[in-house]
Amino acid sequence: MQKIKKGDDVIVRAGKDKGKRGKVAQVLENGRVLVDGVNRVKKHQKGNPNAGVQGGIIEKDMPITISNVGLYNPETKKADRIGIKFLDDGRKVRYFKSTNEVVDA
Repeated sequence: MQKIKKGDDVIVRAGKDKGKRGKVAQVLENGRVLVDGVNRVKKHQKGNPNAGVQGGIIEKDMPITISNVGLYNPETKKADRIGIKFLDDGRKVRYFKSTNEVVDA
């Protein structure tokens, strides 16, 4: 079970976008995540009229290391560490380490 999943609300803990909050768009295989509105770069793109792609400068989100983000805890309004535990009925769930509250309902 992964500690950060697609659709989670996260806060950036380190780097140029420290403190920014966003939703995880994609979790990549190499230990990185794509977060909406975080680590945006300007890319110069060459046009291709055959494919209908217009050239120019576009902004896109680049991946950020998964260790630099923390799951947003609405109770404390901060980034929090995540643990994994088993419930009495045998389900495996994520929980916030600071408040011991279960993330996955």
